[in-house]
Amino acid sequence: MAGRNKQPLSVIQGKGRSNHLTKDEIKKRQEHEERIRGHTDKVDPPSYLLKSQKDEFEKLAVELMRLNIFSNLDVDSLARYVDSKDQYIKLVRVLRKTKPADDFDLYSKMQRSKNLLFNECRSAANDLGLTITSRLKLVIPKTDEDTTPKTDEDTTPKTEAEKRFNGRL
Repeated sequence: MAGRNKQPLSVIQGKGRSNHLTKDEIKKRQEHEERIRGHTDKVDPPSYLLKSQKDEFEKLAVELMRLNIFSNLDVDSLARYVDSKDQYIKLVRVLRKTKPADDFDLYSKMQRSKNLLFNECRSAANDLGLTITSRLKLVIPKTDEDTTPKTDEDTTPKTEAEKRFNGRL
């Protein structure tokens, strides 16, 4: 399937680009997004993770659920991220102790493994929204109305004409 990735309705509306969607399309899209969101009732670390990995899993899962971007369906992805990250850190510690002059073949194999683990971690982090760039794609951008400071005029009750014409008189 060619084309751009589909953006959530809230992101489209936040950017102010929802003019091309009808009210019926918006309603259908909201219902569809609610159905695919997923539940968070079984977010438990898998048994194959070590104790320290389970602790990190729990910490990250809580943060991701606070952002409303994590569900039961993402448990295995997060577990693979935590495991890859743990392996990467262990390999980096061994690499720092290894001198390239002693055994260059071993050192170069470990460097390749380190790069593979790093790319695996980065890819998983992007998929889960653990990087700032991936979160910026998920978070609703602020509109001009959200960024303008509130004044006394905003808090006073509006007349019927102001409500109806929204200051276009």
